Amino acid sequence: MTTGQQHTPSGLGPQDEERLPSLAEQMADQLGGWRGLVESSIPVVVFVIANVIGELRPAVYASVAVALLIAGLRLAQRKPVRHAVNGLFGVGVGALLALRTGDERDFYLPGILYGIGYGLALLLSAAIRQPLVGWIWSVLVAKGRSEWRDDPKLVRTFTQLTVLWGVVWLAKVGVQAGLYLAHQDTALGVARLALGYPPYALLLLITVWVVRRVTRETAPTPLPGS
Repeated sequence: MTTGQQHTPSGLGPQDEERLPSLAEQMADQLGGWRGLVESSIPVVVFVIANVIGELRPAVYASVAVALLIAGLRLAQRKPVRHAVNGLFGVGVGALLALRTGDERDFYLPGILYGIGYGLALLLSAAIRQPLVGWIWSVLVAKGRSEWRDDPKLVRTFTQLTVLWGVVWLAKVGVQAGLYLAHQDTALGVARLALGYPPYALLLLITVWVVRRVTRETAPTPLPGS
């Protein structure tokens, strides 16, 4: 071996060297995957159920208690508590608004406004060929990788999926907005639950199934004898 020359294992190159995580990979770590998303949503669900069957103030206490319980469990497991804090923040904004106005339906107003903004953002991202569903896929599923941007078929697939998500999101938030304007507090709480996880889960299943199918179809065929 020549003096001063560093030996590199066979088959490794510069692209195999350790690299800093990309922004998307850091986001994936910060979000904590599906567990983090679910845990940040649980206090909101508790508030909705407690508010439907009881009163505003006990519902706030129940949601805060659940958020603190989740934080305690994560601390016991030596995991970050930011997801529990996110859930507490989500409950707190609506709860403070409802307590301030004395109107239970105002708890749902931030979520309605957020849903409208999210639905419009989805459609806008599809219109400019930067489909938001594709980037969310990169963060939560592909561990920060975004090779789909180099595949026109996958870009087209994610664009169509993003339009689907946007339309469904605006439709379900439109129902909630109508109930809000009609002062149907109990129906609004029920709609928040019914139009929360079920459509979301269905959209996830459709997205995963479609992307997996397209990925298999576009996978290169191995050469004979390789």
